[in-house]
Amino acid sequence: MINFGLIGCGRVAPRHAQSIKQLRETRLVATADIRFDRAQRFAEEYGADAYQDYRDLLARPDVDAVSICVPSGLHAQVALDALRAGKHVLVEKPIALTLEDADRMIAEARQRSLWLGVVLQNRYNSPVQQLRRAVDEGLLGRLYLGNACVRWYRPQSYYDDGWHGTRAMDGGALMNQSIHHIDALQWLMGPVHSVQAYTATLAHRMETEDVGVAVLRFKSGALGTVEGSTLTWPQNLEGSVSIFGEHGSVQVGGTALNRITLWKVRGQLEQEAEILTSQRVDPPSVYGYSHREVIRDFARAVLDNRPPSTPGEEARKSLALVLAIYEAAETGREVIVNHGSCSS
Repeated sequence: MINFGLIGCGRVAPRHAQSIKQLRETRLVATADIRFDRAQRFAEEYGADAYQDYRDLLARPDVDAVSICVPSGLHAQVALDALRAGKHVLVEKPIALTLEDADRMIAEARQRSLWLGVVLQNRYNSPVQQLRRAVDEGLLGRLYLGNACVRWYRPQSYYDDGWHGTRAMDGGALMNQSIHHIDALQWLMGPVHSVQAYTATLAHRMETEDVGVAVLRFKSGALGTVEGSTLTWPQNLEGSVSIFGEHGSVQVGGTALNRITLWKVRGQLEQEAEILTSQRVDPPSVYGYSHREVIRDFARAVLDNRPPSTPGEEARKSLALVLAIYEAAETGREVIVNHGSCSS
């Protein structure tokens, strides 16, 4: 049994708390939030103790691991404090907002022989898993083209909370909303060599972009595109990844990579794709269904003393790609992606 502390009790925190409660490997023993009423509410619902200062939670010897659900700009400092307190760390995406911070987190975990995992839950969605197996088995042949498309909507009130859409705490539509799909694209297609891009702020009052488009050149020679936005009024319309190869074309779509919307693979009848996914209905929120699988894997990693399936090194890859897109949009030049020493 792994005793978890939950740091940050905002929008995504219920996914963590519910998953921890549902799993036989995990138990929620403490919550923390700068708004103490939120920490108390979670603590009462899940039978935990509440704190306003997360450092008081970290001081508890019975806390084995923490789930970090604070604003993105705080991920690095909270994670480093937790690792230095001897806790295993599972942090929401993105791992951090700079590569320097991500590398510090990865290095700290290695130095202390602790596990650092990042919530890349869409990798665990059944349709994405099926597509990954098809790629690994060579069913699509050589990959030619890959696209990630996120057409979501956020009202202005979403950006009026003081941190969403800021450079210091969040990033824009690519860093916040689209990074899951960008992660899935590069996980399926392989590492990206270089990018060219445009970003803009068209529909909201915010510091960062509410729409971005990029052209990718993968190290394999394949090409790709990314389109991410939060301005497709009045609702989330699409969150998809499409892979086109020598012997097949597959799109995983829905609003959150939760449905196979195209499966054309040489030697397979189209109706055979019907059995490839059990998630036929869009999830109640774009956070998707798979947080529980991420947390289960992370808990098993701690118990078995093995790396989690989505470690910090994996999350660094999508962060590096988004930062390269930002640099390309700002400079107007093609930018080489910084894979660094932590990438494999």
